[in-house]
Amino acid sequence: MPIIKVQERTAARIASLLLQIEAIKLNVERPFTWASGWKSPIYCDNRLSLSYPDIRREIKEGLVSAIRENYFTAEVIAGVATAGIPQAALVAEAMNLPMIYVRSKPKDHGMENLVEGRIVKGHRAVVVEDLVSTGSSSLRAVQALRERGIQVIGMVSVFNYGFDVASKNFYEADTSLICLSDYSHLLRYAIDQKYITQEQLVSLKAWRVDPANWRR
Repeated sequence: MPIIKVQERTAARIASLLLQIEAIKLNVERPFTWASGWKSPIYCDNRLSLSYPDIRREIKEGLVSAIRENYFTAEVIAGVATAGIPQAALVAEAMNLPMIYVRSKPKDHGMENLVEGRIVKGHRAVVVEDLVSTGSSSLRAVQALRERGIQVIGMVSVFNYGFDVASKNFYEADTSLICLSDYSHLLRYAIDQKYITQEQLVSLKAWRVDPANWRR
């Protein structure tokens, strides 16, 4: 199985829903600035989907199907803070499985936990993410789980930007990722629906190839 795979049957549909509610915004003329300083023609906030019950349900069902088809031996669902936590909770409830989650950093008081919930060493976990860019933060969560004796058998996400560096990072971490949709399918849908022009498409594709230097 490829390290990173997109669910073809959900890719266009999820892209259309995220565009519809403006969880994903595309703007080549007035790009967004990421925390990293990158200029980006896309902004993605999948947390907005939680405010739309029908869309929330469709995303949940897509993630559950991806897990059942690819990681059917899962014994626990692990969310990644913060946006992956509600998605993981929905999935764990639908699958009647225990849930845990990984903080971005250890709590600075009490038990100073990095991983919250009942940890059972040897349990097979699927990590649930909202969005994958380079994969760095997602894979830090995977490492935290493995250090605590949990077997991470894979990850699922709502959306993936499709950066080459992400494929490299997931390969090196020996972790597979199944996405409901990704940047390539988003662009395909957007051009088919005349959401963007051919000229904008060229610029959007150039950004994915070299996001750090796009528009410099």
